[in-house]
Amino acid sequence: MKRYVYINDEDSSQDLYCGNRISNRKYTVFNFIPKNLWEQFSRFMNQYFLLIACLQLWSLITPVNPASTWGPLIFIFAVSATKEAWDDYNRYLSDKKANEKEVWVVRQSTKKHIEAQDVRVGNLVWLRENDEVPCDLVLIGTSDPQGLCYVETAALDGETDLKTRIIPPACMGIDFELLHKIKGVVECPNPDKDIRRFDANLRLFPPFIDNDVCPLTIKNTLLQSCYLRNTEWVCGVAVYTGNETKLGMSRGIPEPKLTAMDAMIDKLTGAIFVFQIVVVIVLGIAGNVWKDTEARKQWYVQYPEEGPWYELLVIPLRFELLCSIMIPISIKVSLDLVKSLYAKFIDWDCEMIDHETGIPSHATNTAISEDLGQVEYILTDKTGTLTENKMIFKRCCIGGICYGNETGDALKDVELLNAVASCSSDVVRFLTVMAICNTVIPIQSKTGAVLYKAQSQDEDALVHAASQLHMVFVNKNANICEIRFNGSVDHYEVLDTLEFTSDRKRMSVVVKDHQNEKIVLLSKGADEAILPYACAGQQTRTFIEAVEQYAQLGLRTLCLAWRELKEEEYQEWSLMFKEANSTLVDREWRIAEVCQRLEHNLEILGVTAIEDRLQDGVPETIETLRKAGINFWMLTGDKQNTAIQIALSCNFISPEPKGQLLLIDGKTEDEVCRSLERVLLTMRITTSEPKDLAFVVDGWALEIALKHYRKAFTELAILSRTAICCRVTPSQKAQLVELLKLCDYRTLAIGDGGNDVRMIQQADIGVGISGREGLQAARAADYSIGKFRFLKRLILVHGRYSYNRTAFLSQYSFYKSLVICFIQIFFSFISGVSGTSLFNSVSLMAYNVFYTSIPVLVSVLDKDLSERTVMQHPQILFYCQAGRLLNPSTFAGWFGRSLFHAIVVFVISIHAYAYERSEMEEVAIVALSGCIWLQAFVMTLETNSFTILQHLAIWGNLVAFYIINWIFSALPSSGMYTIMFRLCGQPSYWITIFLIVAAGMCPIVAIKYFRYTYTPSKINTLQQAERLGGPILSLGNIESQARLIEKEGSPLSITPKNRNPVFEPLLTDSPNTRRSFGSGTPFDFFQTQSRLSSSSYTRNCKDN
Repeated sequence: MKRYVYINDEDSSQDLYCGNRISNRKYTVFNFIPKNLWEQFSRFMNQYFLLIACLQLWSLITPVNPASTWGPLIFIFAVSATKEAWDDYNRYLSDKKANEKEVWVVRQSTKKHIEAQDVRVGNLVWLRENDEVPCDLVLIGTSDPQGLCYVETAALDGETDLKTRIIPPACMGIDFELLHKIKGVVECPNPDKDIRRFDANLRLFPPFIDNDVCPLTIKNTLLQSCYLRNTEWVCGVAVYTGNETKLGMSRGIPEPKLTAMDAMIDKLTGAIFVFQIVVVIVLGIAGNVWKDTEARKQWYVQYPEEGPWYELLVIPLRFELLCSIMIPISIKVSLDLVKSLYAKFIDWDCEMIDHETGIPSHATNTAISEDLGQVEYILTDKTGTLTENKMIFKRCCIGGICYGNETGDALKDVELLNAVASCSSDVVRFLTVMAICNTVIPIQSKTGAVLYKAQSQDEDALVHAASQLHMVFVNKNANICEIRFNGSVDHYEVLDTLEFTSDRKRMSVVVKDHQNEKIVLLSKGADEAILPYACAGQQTRTFIEAVEQYAQLGLRTLCLAWRELKEEEYQEWSLMFKEANSTLVDREWRIAEVCQRLEHNLEILGVTAIEDRLQDGVPETIETLRKAGINFWMLTGDKQNTAIQIALSCNFISPEPKGQLLLIDGKTEDEVCRSLERVLLTMRITTSEPKDLAFVVDGWALEIALKHYRKAFTELAILSRTAICCRVTPSQKAQLVELLKLCDYRTLAIGDGGNDVRMIQQADIGVGISGREGLQAARAADYSIGKFRFLKRLILVHGRYSYNRTAFLSQYSFYKSLVICFIQIFFSFISGVSGTSLFNSVSLMAYNVFYTSIPVLVSVLDKDLSERTVMQHPQILFYCQAGRLLNPSTFAGWFGRSLFHAIVVFVISIHAYAYERSEMEEVAIVALSGCIWLQAFVMTLETNSFTILQHLAIWGNLVAFYIINWIFSALPSSGMYTIMFRLCGQPSYWITIFLIVAAGMCPIVAIKYFRYTYTPSKINTLQQAERLGGPILSLGNIESQARLIEKEGSPLSITPKNRNPVFEPLLTDSPNTRRSFGSGTPFDFFQTQSRLSSSSYTRNCKDN
C-alpha cells in the first residue's frame, strides 16, 4: 500500500491521515476502572480469589466474615491499580508536554505558530537550531547552501554522533522565499517502524520542476524526536504524524518474560490447588456423612428433615472457603515489590558505575532479577562488548609490501613515510581510498584544526590515519570532497555512494577527479567481499597472506580497491542505479543487484589492520563466570582468525594442548554435513576427557547447518561449552539464542550496538553496554551496564542474592498460609467436620496482610554470604543454576514444616485451653499467638545476616501483634472484648506459648544443626569460614559425586544409528539438577570423584 502526501495542500490530506497528537497512554479517565479490572482478572489467580470472595457473600456457607477476603483482595488490587494509574499519569504528562510544543508551519501561504499536535500530513514545518522534530519530515530546504543539515538522533537510536541529512536533488536551488509556495506530492509506503529505511519518491509540480521523479531515502528525512543541530533552519513536509511516525510505530509494551522461578512458583501453586481440591472433597464428603449420622443425634443441632437441593454443596463450599488461604493472596504483590527493590539495588550499586564515563548500571526490567542467578549460557558480541571499540590504525599492506611489522605501528614506519614523501602511486591511491571512501564529516574547529564526525569507529580510524600520513580530508561541500596531500589540494566530486550493507559487506563511492576528469570507483570491505572480485591477472596471494597474518594478531582487517570507469559505462550504470533508487518495492535488493554490476574487475590496492583493544577486566570476568559453570558463545561479524585471537586473549578458550578448536566450514550442504559429523564425533569421544573443547563456525556454514542439520547442530550446542560464530548476521545471532532457549537453557545475551538488539530481545535476559556505538542496545535490554566486567557482579552478586531471597520469600509465603489452613482443618475434626472457622475474620485478615508479611519483606536485605566471598568462589552459583533453593523437594520440606507446626500449635492450644476451660475466641487467640511466635523464630533461624531493620521487622512485628490485639480487646464491639488482657495475665498462656515454640523449633534446630555439622554444603562451609574469620581450607577436601541424568527422547544426530553415549556431569548434591556444565578444568572445591563411564543421553530439546 502507498501513501500520497500532497505538499502544502491542506484539502487533499486533511482528513485522510491521523493528526499529530501523541498518545502513549494506556487508559482514559472513563475506561481506567473497567480496563484495569479486566487486565487484573485476566490472571487465573485473581479469578480464583474473586470467586472465593464472591462465595463468601453467601451467608449460608461462609465460615468467616467476607471482609477477611475482600479486604486483602481490594487492597492488593488497589495497589496494582494505583501503580498503573501513576505510570499512566506520567505518560500523560510526557505526551502533554510534547503535544503542546509550539512549531512554525505554513498555512495559507503564511507562516504561523501552532501547537505540535495541530500539525497535519502535508504541512510545511519550519525548524530552527536545537528544535525538536515534531513528526516525520521530508527535507525540502535548509540554511546550508549545499542543502545539508545535522541532526542528533540519540532519542531515536541512542547514537550520540551527529548525522547529516540532505535535501533531495529536486529541491536544490529553490529560493528561501519560494519554499512556502512549493507544491508537489510524496509517494511513500504506509507507516512502519524501520528507522533506517525510507523508500519513497518526490514529484514537484511546475513551475519548480517538470514533474520528474526524485527518489527519497532515509537521508532525506528528519524523524520525530530528533534534534536539529549546527543548522540555522530547515523546512520539511510532514509525511507521518502522531502515533504513525516511525518512532510511534516502534513504541509498544514488550512481551513480559517469564523467569524460571516464576514458572516453578506457578507449578507449585497448581500442585497446592490440586491438593486443596482433594482436601475439600474429602472433608466435604466426611462432613455430609457426619451430618447425616451423628449431627442429627445431637440435641443442639437442629437440622431440618428436608433441606434445599443444594444442601450437599454447603459443607464442601465451606471447606473451599476455609482452605482458600492455602494459596497466599499476597504472594504476587509481595514478589512484585521485592523484585522492584532488586532492580533498585542494581541501580544504586556504586561498584557498577563506569568511572571513565560516569555511566551507572540500570535495570529496565524489574521482573527478572532472579533469572540472573540461573544463567547457563552467555552469548556475547565482540566489538565494543569485549573490546573497547576504540580503533587504532596499526599495520597495512600496500601493493604487496607490508608496513608496521617491524615497529608495530605503520604510522611510524620509515619505509611508508618515505613512500608518502615520494608520492608513490600505489600509496597515494591507497590513502585516497582511506580518506574518501566513507561517510565521515570533516568540521573546521575555531582553531583551524579539522575534526571528524564518524558514525563508524573503523572509518574514524582510517581517516585519522590517512590524515597523519598527509592525506587530509579537509572539507566537504555538497558532493565536493577537498583533499590536501603534501601541500597540494585536490578536489573529488562524489557522484554516487554505494552504501554498506550486512549482505554486501563492502562500501563503494564513485568519484570524479577534477584534476584529470577521470571517474573512479573506490571500494573498501571485508576480504571475502573484495578479493574475489579482483581483476583478472592480479595476484592476490600476498594480500590473502597479509589478511591471515593480521587476523592472527587479532587485528580487524579491511581490503581497499580501485577501478577506473569509462564515461559511457558509468552513464549507463548511473541510469540503472537511479531507477533502482526510485522503486518502492524491494529497493534494497534492486540496489544491491545494480551495485554488483559495477563492483568487479577491481584493482586491489592493499589491506588495513586496525587494533581494537580488550576492555579492562574482560579475561578475569570470563574466567570467573566459567568457573561458575556458565558457557560462553561469541557471536561476531569479524573474520574467523581475528575472533579466535580475541577469544584466546580473553580466556574464552584455552590454547593447545589444554584446549582444542573444532572447525565447521563448507560452502555446500555436503561439505557442512561432513564437517559437522566430524566435529560431533570428536565431541562425543572427548566428552569424558578434561579438555576444553570449542567449535568455530562461520555465517555461511551456520546458515546451512540451521536450515538442513538443525538436530545435529543442536546436539553440538549442548555438548560444547564454548562456541565462536564468525561473520554472522543479526538475524543469525537471534536464531542461535532461540535454539538454546528451545533446549531449555537460560540464556543471557550481551551487546553494545544496534546489530545486537534482536539477539538481546530474544534472550531470557538481555544486557546492553552503553558504549561508543550509542545506547540502542542498552535501551532494548533488560539491564544496561557501562563495561563488560560489571557482568560478573551483576550475575554473581545481584543475580544470586535475588534468587536466594525470592526462593525464601515465595516458599515462606506458602508456609505461613498453610500453617493457619492446617489448623483450621484440624479444628474441623473436633467441630463436627462442619467447616467452622476457629479464627475470626479480623484475625485472619491481619494475619495475611500485616502479621506475617512485613518480616518476610525485609528478607530482601538478607545475605547468606558476603559479596567478597561470593566473588571469590563463583562455583556456588551452581546451587542457583540447579534450582537448589526452590524446587518440589525444598517445597515439600516447607510443606512438611507447616504441617508439623500446625499440629504442634493445634494440639498444645486445644489441650491447654479447650473443653470447657475457656471460650473458643480464647483458643483462637492462643493458637494465633503460637503461630506468630513460631514464625518469628522461623524467620530468625532462616536469616543469615541481621540488620536493625530485620530485628525491627521480626520482633517489632511481634510487639505490634500484642498492641493491636490489646486495642481490639478494649473494644466491646470487636468480639474479642477483654480476651487479650485476661490471657496475658495468665501464666498458663505464656507456658503454652513457650511449649509451642520449644516443641515447634527444637526439631527444626536439631535437624539444621545436624546438617550443618555432619553433612555441610559448600555454602555452609563458606559461612563457617566467614564466622571464624579464617581461610577456607576444608573446601578442597569436599568432593562431589557426579550424578547421571537420563531423559526421554530421540538422540540428536544426523546419523542416529550406532551413536556413542554422551554424558552430562551435574552438581552432585542437587536432587533435581538438570543442567550441563561441561567438562572443563576441575574447580577448586567442586571436583568430581570420577568421570561418568556410560549413559544413554538425550536432551529434552524441541525441534522446529
